[in-house]
Amino acid sequence: MATAANISPDECRSRLAALHCCVILPTYNNANTITSVVESAKQWCNSVIVINDGSTDNTHNILQPLHEQNIITLIEYPDGQNRGKGYALKTALCQAAQMGFSNAITMDSDGQHFASDIPAFVCAAEENPNAMIIGARNLTADGMPGKNTFANKFSNFWFKVETLQTLADTQSGYRLYPLSVMQGIRFVTPRYEFEVESIVRLAWRYVKVMNIPINVVYPPDRVSHFRPLHDFTRISILNTILVIIALVYYYPKCFAKWIYRTLICTSEDALHLACAVGVGSLIGTLPIWGLQTIVALATAHWLRLNKVIVLAFSNVSLPPIIPFVLYGSLYIGALITGSEAPTNISNLSLENIGQTTWQYVVGAIPFAIITGLLLGSIAYIIIRIFRK
Repeated sequence: MATAANISPDECRSRLAALHCCVILPTYNNANTITSVVESAKQWCNSVIVINDGSTDNTHNILQPLHEQNIITLIEYPDGQNRGKGYALKTALCQAAQMGFSNAITMDSDGQHFASDIPAFVCAAEENPNAMIIGARNLTADGMPGKNTFANKFSNFWFKVETLQTLADTQSGYRLYPLSVMQGIRFVTPRYEFEVESIVRLAWRYVKVMNIPINVVYPPDRVSHFRPLHDFTRISILNTILVIIALVYYYPKCFAKWIYRTLICTSEDALHLACAVGVGSLIGTLPIWGLQTIVALATAHWLRLNKVIVLAFSNVSLPPIIPFVLYGSLYIGALITGSEAPTNISNLSLENIGQTTWQYVVGAIPFAIITGLLLGSIAYIIIRIFRK
C-alpha cells in the first residue's frame, strides 16, 4: 500500500470513498480564502460540505454557485445568524452522518491547512478504524503565533488530567471525526470549546484519540475569529467542569475496569489476589501517612503478593474516604480506651484529632485490620462469583 506521500489525488478520492469520508469546511467571513480552500479540498476528496456560519461578507455569493453546480454541499442557517464554530461543526457533522458518511475530515477555511495532508488522514484512518485523528502542528515552527503555542500547551495539560492520555496537539481544527462512534453523544458546547469537549468525551468512551503530523501556515492576512479573553474563559470553564466529571465519573470508571481486568480476567489464584487487596487496604488505613507506598511495596515483596494490587489498595485513604477512616479509628479507639466516642463525622477536624492522638492511634490499628479483612473477603467472594 502506498504511503501518504505517494498517494495520488485520484487514489485519495477512491480511498476516502471506501472510508465513507467527506471533508467539512466551517467558514465565517473567509471570502478571501474560501474559494482556494474549496478547490484544494476538491482535488483530494469528491464530497465537500461547507457550512456558512452566518458570514456577513461575500461568502454566500461565492458558495451559492458552487452549490448549484454540485461542487459542494452548502449548509446555511435560515436566519443567517452566526452561532459559533462548535455549533457549525455539530450541524455539519450531523448532516454528514445523515448523508451516510462514517467519517468526516474538518479543515479551517482561513487557508492555514494544506489539503495535501488529507492522504495522511486516510492512511491513519485505515490503520486505526473508528479513531479520532487530530493533525498535530509543529509548535516551534516559524510563524506560529505565541498565543497559539501557550493555549495549546494549556489545553494539552488539561486533556491529560481529564483523560490520563497525552497528545501533542489538542486544539488543531484539522481532524478526522469518527461519526460512526459519535452517535448518541449530545455535545453541549457551541463555540471553540467544542473541539476540546469532543476529544475528551470520545476518550471517556475509550475511543482512540491520536495525533498525526501536519503542515500549517499562518499568513499575515489570515482572518481569525478566536477572541483570546472571551473564548479562553469559556474553555477554562469547560475544563473545570470536565475535571470535576473526571474525578467523580471517569477515574472511578477506569479504576473499576482495571480492577475487573486485574482480579477477574487473570489466572492468578483468587485467595492470593484477595490477600493482596486485604494487605493493601490494611496498610492504606494505618496511621503512617506518607509512608504507605514504601511499606506497601516492601510488604508485597516480603509476602510475595501482587505488588500492583497491594500498591493500588494502599491508596484507599483518598480525600473523600479520609473522614470515614478517622471516624472509624476514633470510634474503635474510644471503645478500647473508654474515652468519649465521636458523635458525627462532620465534627471531625485536625484540631480535635490532635487532642485525641492516643485514642486515634489505638483505634487505627484494629480499624485497619478490620478494613483489610473486610475488603479482602469481599474481593475473594467477588472473584469467585465472576470466575464461575
